[in-house]
Amino acid sequence: MATTRKVIITCAVTGAIHTPSMSEYLPVKADEIAEAAIGAAEAGAAIVHLHARDPEDGRPDQSAEAFKPFLDVIKQRSDCVVNITTGGAPTMSIQDRVRPAEQWKPELASLNMGSMNFGLFPMLKRFEGKLKHQWEKDYLGNKGILFRNTFEDIEHILSTLGANGTRFEFECYDTAHLYNLKHFVDAGLVKGPLFIQTVFGLLGGIGAHSDDVLHMKRTADRLFGEGSYRWSVLGAGRNQLPIAAMSAAMGGHVRVGLEDSIWAGPGRLATSSAEQVVAARQIIEGLGLEIASPAEARALLELKGADKVAF
Repeated sequence: MATTRKVIITCAVTGAIHTPSMSEYLPVKADEIAEAAIGAAEAGAAIVHLHARDPEDGRPDQSAEAFKPFLDVIKQRSDCVVNITTGGAPTMSIQDRVRPAEQWKPELASLNMGSMNFGLFPMLKRFEGKLKHQWEKDYLGNKGILFRNTFEDIEHILSTLGANGTRFEFECYDTAHLYNLKHFVDAGLVKGPLFIQTVFGLLGGIGAHSDDVLHMKRTADRLFGEGSYRWSVLGAGRNQLPIAAMSAAMGGHVRVGLEDSIWAGPGRLATSSAEQVVAARQIIEGLGLEIASPAEARALLELKGADKVAF
């Protein structure tokens, strides 16, 4: 009898896009981030993707010290795979962005595969009058954000973290990012199995139409070989679950969480990232598939194991 395909759920619990005034459920303090990650893992996420925030006003904090309190708690209470961001926030330097993963040597780290315009400003009007902190208004209203990820930057992250055995969640926001990844594969700086996270619906990147999803998948198949890489999707905002359903039906994996969407439905805030994991799990299991455990995700991605991290 054929075995059931396993689908990896990644959960990104806080991120650097949404700001605290947008949702009371967005975790900001270290204990909140830890509880959110553990809750997501208990709901079925094999991987938790982590950012840190200033506990006072919630702004993104990419100091290694800010990660330590919740990394310790998560490792003590869960076997989930920890994925530390190297994206940080698009306004940070590459040196700042790589620092936490360099120090804590996780099994997995995110890696953005190209420079891009990063348009958060449409959210400003939606939350006008509700933002409590001036930094939120300045951050969301900035139409000049260029998320820098040059070939030099990417190579720096690959060499810095690869030396520690960390593997990568390659975040591809547009077709060119897939070609950038192919360049690094051909240069021998990246080895499989590739874990490719295609991102849809963020202004500055590819859209969230079903044709966009198919285009990215077809392009990745042509560049890397169908079935030779692990494909996952991230749909921003209201696109989260529809695109997750497409991926699961097409043989891929999914990412959810409050980093990518603060919503559980039209006009209804998600009360936790775990709520979104449950919704994704229902879609996956409704298709007759099974979610991957942390051990199964480690095997699929050939990760080094939780005993080889530095936290």
